[in-house]
Amino acid sequence: MSSQIEKLHGIIDPIAEAMGYEVVRISLQNSDRGEGLTLQVMAERPDGTMLIEDCTALSREISVTMDVEDPISGEYILEVSTPGVDRPLTRRKDFVTYAGYETKIELSVPEAGRRRFRGKLIGIEEDLVKIEVDGEVFELDFNNIHRSKLVLTDELLAAASG
Repeated sequence: MSSQIEKLHGIIDPIAEAMGYEVVRISLQNSDRGEGLTLQVMAERPDGTMLIEDCTALSREISVTMDVEDPISGEYILEVSTPGVDRPLTRRKDFVTYAGYETKIELSVPEAGRRRFRGKLIGIEEDLVKIEVDGEVFELDFNNIHRSKLVLTDELLAAASG
């Protein structure tokens, strides 16, 4: 995690927690509109829900603190959203909660001769994320995961709607 993202977590996580939310991911990217940056904060309640009103309230509180702290030089757009159904998996608990679902994992450094894995998430034990790909189980270092997310499947949609 970059030092700037760590700094943003240090500012944003306490705000979210005080309001009863958990931060799933913070990213800072070049804006889709071509100018400045976009600060994206994905959050949810501990039960996994997040209403539009929750996003609005959290956005308001983050904006006030960011104006005071001013951790980003230049202009940026703040987006507060839910992780969505095909959510990123960023925390150890995500790899437990979403075990059994199809997942994509991209590593920073290749393991077992590959960088990308897509298959059934088995779970996590200590720092090893287990994923089954075509009948073979891989154990991947949690700290080497660059990106991971659930794959949108009928099974996942059914679980999300029920």
